[in-house]
Amino acid sequence: MKIVFLDRKSIGDDLDLSYFKELGEVIFYDFTKEEEIAPRVQDADIIVLNKAQINEKTIGNAKNLKLVCVTATGTNNLDKDYLDSRNIQWRNVAGYSTDSVAQHTFAILFYILEKLSYYDKYVKDEKYVNDKLFTHFEKSFYELNGKRWGIIGLGNIGRKVAQIATAYGCEVVYYSPSGSKRKENYKQVELDEILETSDILSIHAPLTDDTYHLIDKSKLKKMKSNAILVNVARGPIIVEQDLVDALNENIIAGAALDVLDKEPMSEDSPLRQVKDSTKLIITPHIAWACVEARNRLMRIIYDQIKEYEDEMK
Repeated sequence: MKIVFLDRKSIGDDLDLSYFKELGEVIFYDFTKEEEIAPRVQDADIIVLNKAQINEKTIGNAKNLKLVCVTATGTNNLDKDYLDSRNIQWRNVAGYSTDSVAQHTFAILFYILEKLSYYDKYVKDEKYVNDKLFTHFEKSFYELNGKRWGIIGLGNIGRKVAQIATAYGCEVVYYSPSGSKRKENYKQVELDEILETSDILSIHAPLTDDTYHLIDKSKLKKMKSNAILVNVARGPIIVEQDLVDALNENIIAGAALDVLDKEPMSEDSPLRQVKDSTKLIITPHIAWACVEARNRLMRIIYDQIKEYEDEMK
């Protein structure tokens, strides 16, 4: 079997993937432009990728191709009808990053909630050296205990966040964009209620027709002025210009984002217009990417390939 990795760097340089060589010949490409896919996969039996587009144009000449493995949950980059027409199987991976994303949700929340950027800068600017008081009170912050935490999308990650938020003493409620009814330990509410009553609102839903631009100007205006919005799901769920306006106009207290409308961030991103940087933290789509989660992901991919090979024997 010849296995071709099209975008090796999308899972980081710090992972040892040498064990994939146990499965056959392995070719690693750090990045692959769309026009480079066809020549690189023409004699591949299996390809492993993250964001590369897989369709007739890119793999039409790959006569030996039998399996496509996506190192992610989302598969919108696969033309599944074309793969089916060629009897080419595909695999994706779900559930590998639940703990990592939940942990990051709280990491970026606390950065905003406890005004950590301000206090860190205060000390590093040496303003705390020989200060008048042992505590500097300039920026007020509050406990999570007793606050209402609203969750949009109560899947695996949403439930994990709910468990942790409950441990902190929060009242957890959730909204299901798909309208599905679940038997959960948490109260399900309508969108207006979750917007109007949540102190913390975190988004853990997939990007669908129901969630695209779900949070726009009208929704942000319904939120509490002390509310913090967290998005670790998909960038286009929020209208970014409307979020910037809400932050600049003190409509909400802060936002913590790990996902953007365009990734990597574009030069014309409206998020660069936020006036008070202590109200906003942006991390570069890393919530899923702790070492354990990425190793777990690649071990699952390995097992998928091995299982496929065993079936073909």
